[in-house]
Amino acid sequence: MTVRTAWLAVAVALTITVAALSLAVGTRPVPLSAVLDALLHGGSSPDALVVRSLRMPRTAIGLAAGAALGLAGAALQAVSRNPLADPGILGLSQGAAAGVVLAIASGLASGFSGYVWYAFAGAVAAACVVYAIASRGRGGASPVKLALAGTALSAMTAGATTVVLTSSAATLDQFRFWQVGALSGRDAGAVGRMLPFLVVGALLVLACARGLDALALGDDTARGLGHRVPLVRGCAALGATLLTAAAVAAAGPIAFVGLAVPHLARRLVPGGHRWVLPLSALLGASLLLAADVAGRVVRAPAEVPAGVMTALVGVPVLVALVRRRTVSS
Repeated sequence: MTVRTAWLAVAVALTITVAALSLAVGTRPVPLSAVLDALLHGGSSPDALVVRSLRMPRTAIGLAAGAALGLAGAALQAVSRNPLADPGILGLSQGAAAGVVLAIASGLASGFSGYVWYAFAGAVAAACVVYAIASRGRGGASPVKLALAGTALSAMTAGATTVVLTSSAATLDQFRFWQVGALSGRDAGAVGRMLPFLVVGALLVLACARGLDALALGDDTARGLGHRVPLVRGCAALGATLLTAAAVAAAGPIAFVGLAVPHLARRLVPGGHRWVLPLSALLGASLLLAADVAGRVVRAPAEVPAGVMTALVGVPVLVALVRRRTVSS
């Protein structure tokens, strides 16, 4: 077994462990034996009902959304050649959030099945606007220009979203529970409705793994190696947009998972994106679910939303990345 395979096995074991904790830990602790019995044999005991009706959907959404954000972050960092890129910094998360706000305010959609299309449209629009702004002028869409354009668009979108919310009390009341980024209160069918977006997005990103390796060497070198640079960039960006839209629609705008996880994955398996991408998905799922479990414990019996917990973890990571000489230079 190679080192890279060993790290993937460790990540799988970590994901399974965190998922088991997510099913067992909460306001009502459930023994792991009762969790296993509820999963294998069903039953109608209070513990079995808590596990199957409340914690299983929550755990499944955490795994799916975390994997999507980790995979999207790794793809966006490779496409933009920017170590600080993630769905939030490049404006995709805010674009998706704006789409959901429009869905709520217009009354045209409710719940995940309606939100996801608006989230996808918002994320695509944000990606197009950011790229259009960054590509103008000398040097084209450089990593710095993409980050600056994404940050500016995120700020503008957040301001417009606030205007809509403050002018409609009903929209604000419905949106505020979703905005903080949480896994609780989601229905059991949300994962099934996420699945098409997750599968298509993941396949697009994974299919670009070799091309993303070539992009790291520069566009000219990638062309010399026989890769179609616009096609690789477009497919990877579209896949990341699909993944971000599904995650944001289901769990809200979760911060920093897409930023922090790919850096850890590259440190553990520095062998190209064929290894970094799947490891980022596993670590993203583990991180988001671990944040959700920690949020249930830190202020029990109350809960801290998972989005708040990931932000508390992500801010020190962002500061450390900015202070690194390779980033600052």
